[in-house]
This record gives sequence, C-alpha cells and structure tokens, in this order.
Amino acid sequence: MSEPSFLDTTREAYDAVAAEYAEHFRGELDRKPQDRAILGAFAELVRADGPVLDVGCGPGQAMAHLRRRGVAVFGLDLSPGMVDVARWANPGVRIDVGSMTALDRPDGALGGLVAWYSIIHIPPEELPGVFAEFHRVLVPRGHLLLAFQVGDDPLHLDEAFGHAVDLDFRRLRPDRVADLLADAGFDVLARTVREPVGAETVEQAFLVARKRST
Repeated sequence: MSEPSFLDTTREAYDAVAAEYAEHFRGELDRKPQDRAILGAFAELVRADGPVLDVGCGPGQAMAHLRRRGVAVFGLDLSPGMVDVARWANPGVRIDVGSMTALDRPDGALGGLVAWYSIIHIPPEELPGVFAEFHRVLVPRGHLLLAFQVGDDPLHLDEAFGHAVDLDFRRLRPDRVADLLADAGFDVLARTVREPVGAETVEQAFLVARKRST
C-alpha cells in the first residue's frame, strides 16, 4: 500500500535541507528558557516510567535536552537525512527512520512520548489517527508532550535554505488539539502558550497530557 502523499513531500523536503536545518537551529533551546522549562517539567514526569520516544525528532535538540535530565529517550524521524544528522549529534542514541502515523512499537511499550514541532506536518484530518497511535504505544498513565505553532492558516514553503521544497506547516489552536487528545483517551494536564521569540512570527503552544488508565 502506498503511503499518503504528505509523508513523501515532508520526507523529501527534510532530506534536502537536513544539514542546513541542523546548523541553523543548533543551540536554539539555549535562547528559549520557557521551552527548556517545559521539557524539564516533562522530564520529571517521565523519568521513572520507562523509555520515551521523540517522534519527528529532527536533529535531536529536544531529545538531547531530555537525556541530559536523565530521561531514557530515543528518536524517530521520517527523513533518513535528518536521522543521519541526529545520529551524528547524539552518538550512541538509538534513532530510527519511521512515521508517527504507524509506530513500530508494541502496545503499551513507552513511558512517554514527545512530539516537538512535528505534528505541524500532519493534515488536520489525520490528527485523530496519530493521537490514537500515540495512545496505543503509551503505558496507562503515560505522558505526552506536544509543541506546535498557534494559528488557523497553514504556511507553505516552496524554498528553504536554498533548496526547492514542497512543505506545509499546519498551525493549530490549543483548544482544538486538547479536544482531539481527549477524544483519543488523554487527559490534558497543562497547556502553555508563549509569545514569539526571535524569528518566530506566531505564538507557540505546549500541551502535556496523560493517557487515561481506563
């Protein structure tokens, strides 16, 4: 069965820009204390609960930050080029090629899951299925952290870092995402929205949710 076209175009775009993307965003968390605080709080929640998966890990900044806080986290990304960059930046850490739409993990295998600016490439109609997949792989009361840009209108790029791409960024409303998580069997524990920092042009949202035990 062929995969959805949005996966093809997203993979091709990140394969094309992987090296430049990683260099451009190197040290990004150093400039964002609120983001570091959110990741730190998530680390406190998941540290003792088993392995944590960073889906759509990119070059691995969030994953590295969690590991420095004692979290047993490994990575997954759709783009083989981005996985190569992440493995170079995070030696000895397991980082696989794969899609969040069909996670290659057994039911209840993960203590936590983080999607740090990766659901932004999922069409809205596909999000319920993605959140159901997140729910499937988490242990009861396992925790989920989402980060995404706030808004209603998608952003489309035809060019990035000097490369031709076909890439859509779906901005989302926190209340809508919270509703979808609730429908998928999660309780939303916290939601944070902060103002843009640096080159950002819209608000940024962070949701922490817990899988219901029943």
